[in-house]
Amino acid sequence: MLKRFLPDEHVNSVFEINIDQLVEKGIKGIITDLDNTLVEWDRPEATPELKEWFQKIQAKGISVTIVSNNNEDRVKKFSDPLGIAFIHSARKPLGSAFKKAKQNMNLKSDEVVVIGDQLLTDVLGGNSQNLHTILVVPVVQTDGVFTKFNRFIERKILSYMKKRGMIYWEE
Repeated sequence: MLKRFLPDEHVNSVFEINIDQLVEKGIKGIITDLDNTLVEWDRPEATPELKEWFQKIQAKGISVTIVSNNNEDRVKKFSDPLGIAFIHSARKPLGSAFKKAKQNMNLKSDEVVVIGDQLLTDVLGGNSQNLHTILVVPVVQTDGVFTKFNRFIERKILSYMKKRGMIYWEE
């Protein structure tokens, strides 16, 4: 059961993800969370550094879909200027949004990675769909009300996994 919460990789930020290694692994699509994964949960648009990161990914032929539990207005305002596909109100960790993103990109599970900052939504949802998962450290340490509860549970799970030698990174 705990393995469903265990990401395949852990990085400090999306900028540490080696895009060339993804291509070597046959990755053709990225499903990424938005809030506290790409930008702060209250930042309306992408930073210049993030725009450059997206350009590098797309130049390598990798498709990107933002899958967020946030509302349409929030996700659309962020995604549209970048020309990036998105799914809002995703209800992660339920699998339907992950399946839809994969179908929209016309990709198989072994061609997709999921990037997110939460074990209970992004990692659990991606792992449940047999997708490669990458956990990133949240961009900021402040969260909305629902996410604060998730973070509390997440800390308990991480502590348990750390005690059992299942994880090797620092929190």
